[in-house]
Amino acid sequence: MLTRFFKPESVAVIGAAREPHKLGYRILKNVIEAGFPGRIYPVNPKAQEVLGLKCYPDVPSLPETPDLSVVVIPSALVVDTVRQLGERGAEAVIVISAGFKEVGEEGRRREQLLIQVCQQYGMRLIGPNCLGLMDTESKLNASFAFDMPLKGSIAFISQSGALGTAVLDWSLKEGVGFSKFISVGNMADVSECDLLEELADDAETNVILIYLEGLKDGRRFLDVARKVTAKKPVIVVKSGRTSAGLKAVSSHTGSLAGSDAAFEAAFKQAGVLRAGSVQELFDYSLAFAYQPGIQGDKIAIVTNAGGPSVMAVDAVERAGLKLAALTEETRKKLTSFLPPAANTHNPVDALGDVLAQPYGQALEIVAGDPAVNGIIAILTPQVVTQPLESAREVVRVARSSGKPVVACFMGGQRIEESVNFLSSQKLPNYPFPERAVMALRGLHLYQKRLTRKAGQRLKVAADRKKVETIFQNALSEHRLTLGDLEGRQVLSVYGLPVVPSVLTTSASECGQAARKMGFPVVLKLVSPDILHKTEAGGVRLGITTSQQAEKAYQEMVEKAREYRPGAKIVGVQVQKQLEKAAEVIIGVNQDAQFGHLLMFGLGGILVELMKDVTFRVIPVDDTDAEEMLEEVKGAALLRGFRNTPAADTVAVKDVLQRVSCLVEDFPIISEMDINPLMVFAEGKGALAVDVRIVLAPPKNG
Repeated sequence: MLTRFFKPESVAVIGAAREPHKLGYRILKNVIEAGFPGRIYPVNPKAQEVLGLKCYPDVPSLPETPDLSVVVIPSALVVDTVRQLGERGAEAVIVISAGFKEVGEEGRRREQLLIQVCQQYGMRLIGPNCLGLMDTESKLNASFAFDMPLKGSIAFISQSGALGTAVLDWSLKEGVGFSKFISVGNMADVSECDLLEELADDAETNVILIYLEGLKDGRRFLDVARKVTAKKPVIVVKSGRTSAGLKAVSSHTGSLAGSDAAFEAAFKQAGVLRAGSVQELFDYSLAFAYQPGIQGDKIAIVTNAGGPSVMAVDAVERAGLKLAALTEETRKKLTSFLPPAANTHNPVDALGDVLAQPYGQALEIVAGDPAVNGIIAILTPQVVTQPLESAREVVRVARSSGKPVVACFMGGQRIEESVNFLSSQKLPNYPFPERAVMALRGLHLYQKRLTRKAGQRLKVAADRKKVETIFQNALSEHRLTLGDLEGRQVLSVYGLPVVPSVLTTSASECGQAARKMGFPVVLKLVSPDILHKTEAGGVRLGITTSQQAEKAYQEMVEKAREYRPGAKIVGVQVQKQLEKAAEVIIGVNQDAQFGHLLMFGLGGILVELMKDVTFRVIPVDDTDAEEMLEEVKGAALLRGFRNTPAADTVAVKDVLQRVSCLVEDFPIISEMDINPLMVFAEGKGALAVDVRIVLAPPKNG
C-alpha cells in the first residue's frame, strides 16, 4: 500500500530553502499553498525558520517521524539522509534530487545504495530524479510544479517530469481536473505497476493516464494492467514507436517485431487503450472522466454545418465505428419541426440558421433513438447561431440521455463563451470532428475490453524429452539454428501438422525419393548457412520426373556454392507439391521487456512486401488467436474472397496455440518462423511447409 504518499498527516521537506530560486523553497511553498491540513516540517541545518515555519537542522531532531518525506538535497547526501529516515521508522520517501543513474556509473552506484537502504528499513521510494506528486483530495502538492491542478477524477502517471509540468499548465487553461499526479523519475522502487495497483481501488480516480517511455518489468505490467482495466480505463501514450536503433535479427519475425510491436501486443492483451499522442491521451480522458460508457458502435451526428458533418462521417468510418441508421419514427419527429431543406438522415443537418431550441430538440430526439449509442453535437458560428444557448441544450440532453454526448463547437472568439460553459459543465468539447470521433472510439474500445470473451488456454500433451534431445544435439554441435528437418520434427511432437518430407544427399537419391513420393514434388536446399533459399536458387517447384529431380539437385547445389562459397550443404529435401492454398506465416521472436512474442500474418514473400502482421505476448489463449486472425488486413482472404473459398481458420488458431505451448515449455527458443503455413479450405486443415528455429545461446556461454 502506498497510502502514506497520498494521505499523509505530516510532511517533512528535507532541503527546505529560504531562497525563492531554489527547489527546496518552491516545494515547501507548494505544500503550504495547496492548503495541506497536516503538520509540515522544514529541514535545513542553516535556517531557524522557512516561510514562517520552524525549521529543524536534521532528521533526528524532528519532533515526530513524518508520514511523508520529500528529499531535495545534493545527491551525495541523499543516501545518508534516507538512512536516518529509515532509522526513525519512516515509510514513504520522495527523492526529488537528480544525480543518480541518469548521470552515469557513479550515479548508478549511488542509486543502488539508495535502493538497498530503503529495502533494509522497509521504506517505499518514489524517484529519484522526479517532479514529485500531488493529490487534490488531500490538498497535497509535494512537487516543484508551478501550480496545483484543479480537482477532478483523472490520475496521471508520468515518466517525464518536464512533460508533466506542461500537462499541468495545459489542464489549468482547459479547466481539466486531476485526482492525482505522480512523476515517477528513475523508478528505483515505486513503479508504474505499483501505482496502477494503488489507483485501481482509488475512489477518487475514474480513469488512469500514463506517459510511458519504458517498463521495469513488462510481464508484471501485463498482469497488473489486465486486472486494473477490468475496473477502470487505463490510457497510455508510449514514446519511442520507431524501430531505429533496434538490434537487427535474422528471421522474418524478428525483422518485423520492433519493441513497439511488443508494447502494442501487451496493451491489447491487457485491455490498455493506446493514445497516439498526448493530445489524444487527454481527448480520451475527458470522455472517460465525464461521460457514461457506450453500449455499441453506432454513432449519430447532429450539426448546423454540412462540411464538418462530412468530415465526421469520414472519421467515423476510419475509426472502425458505424453511422447509426435512424428509425422512421425518429425521422418523422425531426421532419415535424425542422425546415424542409434539413437532412433528417444521419448526420442530421438542422441547417445553418437553426436556433438553440430546435437544435436541442433535434439532439434530444436523436439521442432517444434506440439505434444510437453515442452522439456528436457539431456547431459552427453562423450569422444567427446562438452558441451559448445551444451549449446549454447540449448539456441538458447529455445529462438526460444516459448516452455519451460529445460536443464539437468549432471556431474561435465567437464560440469561446459556449466552450467555456461546456467545460464548466464537464462536457467534453473537441475543436475538430476527428477528435470528437476518436474520443467516442476510445469509449467503444474500452467497452469491448469489458465484454471480451474470456479465453481458454490449450493444453498439449507432448513428448518434451524428444524435443530436449533435438535441441541438445544442436547445441552439442555448437549450432543455434535448426533447419527445416529438425524444426518439423519439433513441431510434430506438439501435434503441429507438417508436410511430409525426405532428405536426400545425392542426385540419384533425390530422383528415387521423388518417384516414390509421387509427382509433382518440390525440392528445397538444406543448408544451415543459407537462410533465404529462394534467393540462392534453392527451391524448385513442379518437378514431374525423376530426371528433372536429379538435374535440379545438381543445379541447386552448384548455385548454392556460387551464392555462398563455403556454405555447408546438407542435401536437398523432397516434398509433395501441395494443392493451391492460402499462405500465412506464424513466427516467434523474443522481446527484452515482455519475453516471447507470437506473430501471425500473410505468408510467403508477401509478409516482407506488405508487413501485414499482428503480435501477441506468449502465452496466448483461443480468444487471442481469434483476434489475431481478425486484425490482419488480409483476413478477408481467409474468410473467402470472390471465387476463393474460405480457409480453415480453425486449424490456424489451433496452430497458433500449439506454437505458444511449445515456446512456453521451451523458452530456449529465441526465434521461429513457420513460413509458409499452407491453409486449405474449411475442414481440410493446414500444413507447415518450411520451419526454422533459432535457440538462445546457453547462459554459460
